[in-house]
Amino acid sequence: MAIDQDVEELFIMGESNLIIRQAQGEWETRDVKLLPYRKHVEDLRKWFKSVEFRYIPRFHNELADALATLDSMLPYPGNVHIDQLEIQIRERHGYCSAIEIEPDVQPWYPNIKRFLEEKEYPEQASGDQKRTIRRLSSGFFLSGEVLYKLQISTF
Repeated sequence: MAIDQDVEELFIMGESNLIIRQAQGEWETRDVKLLPYRKHVEDLRKWFKSVEFRYIPRFHNELADALATLDSMLPYPGNVHIDQLEIQIRERHGYCSAIEIEPDVQPWYPNIKRFLEEKEYPEQASGDQKRTIRRLSSGFFLSGEVLYKLQISTF
């Protein structure tokens, strides 16, 4: 897409230090399966005046996640010009949380609890729903009114 848009300078961010270092030519690529990809990257670099690769550690990749989300939401515009995207990194993070609450929705466990207590399914349950309730209930046990999840530890 960058070649089709006549992009001259390319900035690539990635969360794999190994791949970024290999793409930059700092580390060699030893895996035979990756050699064709390495060659392809070298061939693609010739189309640009400059290509910069930047490693962003997984725990600092909020920007990469945001760009990937933005990329997945925007359709490729064909022959339309795409203006350069300017990104400013701020010292403080901004947070936004959205919670949607559905009114009168029961929690997830009553059907499991009822099945363990009375071996009964909801009245309108289909065959698939009944199988799901049976499967889920096998991971829980009831002690009085309290529903416990079984934890199996292996040493």
